[in-house]
Amino acid sequence: MILAAGRGKRMKELTKETPKPLILTKGKPLIEWHLEKLSATGFQDIIINICYLPAMIKNFVGDGSSWGLNVTYSEENPVLETAGGIKNALPYLGDEPFAVINADIFSNFDYAKLRLINLDKTCDGYIVLVENPEHNQTGDFGLSENNSVVLNSENLHTFSGIAVYHPRLFNNLKKGVRMQLLPLLKTSISDSLIKGELFRGMWSDVGTPKRLALINKVD
Repeated sequence: MILAAGRGKRMKELTKETPKPLILTKGKPLIEWHLEKLSATGFQDIIINICYLPAMIKNFVGDGSSWGLNVTYSEENPVLETAGGIKNALPYLGDEPFAVINADIFSNFDYAKLRLINLDKTCDGYIVLVENPEHNQTGDFGLSENNSVVLNSENLHTFSGIAVYHPRLFNNLKKGVRMQLLPLLKTSISDSLIKGELFRGMWSDVGTPKRLALINKVD
């Protein structure tokens, strides 16, 4: 699943008439980088949640066949945020664990790894953490020696927006309720139900014009 419903207000004029997933990043719409990588690593069925300027995203992505993918849209009105958007899309996602990627990130993380993650009954999710960027120096979560994600640690890292979740993570969230993902993750982390890894490669949250400019500047 690709999370692509947000307004992208921090992008200011750049998203006034263009949804953030379609902003040109290194010469391509941001979402195209994800679609290419998902296709190249063996994914076939992709759910994209949409809300802001949804027709533009639909017109560009279509049914996904340009990338060898089958794309289904989960529409929201109003926007349901990250956890609410995933809950709304569960009828399309089925009963097995599924990968989720934020549309507004740019990274060289290998999506093939997501296909190898096995979530047993003691694990409701697997999240990828990254080294803290300038805009989130305090970090979000830590990692224990057995790769369990923890809330309190001397070394906290930033949640990348790349993860695999089991549908049961969202069992207690009512459909149609607007909710961010981080509070839901924190509850499960407190119950020792989330594992993860630290990725030290290239990653950026394309959340502001300044960050976008830095990405487009780097070769």
